[in-house]
Amino acid sequence: MKPAWAVNYDDAMFTAWVAPLQGSTSFFGSQLLLMVLIFGVFYLIVVRPMRKKQLQMETMLGQLKNGDEVVTSGGIYGTVVGVTDDQIQLRVAEHVKIKVAKSAVTQLVEDSSKRS
Repeated sequence: MKPAWAVNYDDAMFTAWVAPLQGSTSFFGSQLLLMVLIFGVFYLIVVRPMRKKQLQMETMLGQLKNGDEVVTSGGIYGTVVGVTDDQIQLRVAEHVKIKVAKSAVTQLVEDSSKRS
């Protein structure tokens, strides 16, 4: 026999889970509100900035023209000498031209003389 003051672990856990549920459905409403709040914060912190950056990248790729200096995802610096729908031709050295996918371009290089 166990003493009268001893609490059964199963009874304590049952009480802890059932107590908030007794008499109202606000427990479910508050949980739903918390989930909506978490997804809202996630959207503002992660998804929205990612979409904004993707839109800027698409705009930059759409506006590439001859003479632009760019950097590819492989770290190759070059000057655009030809543009097609999905490829660009870069001049990386005198008499050296390469074709790369437009999606490989990661950024435009700012000329140091334009910064001043």
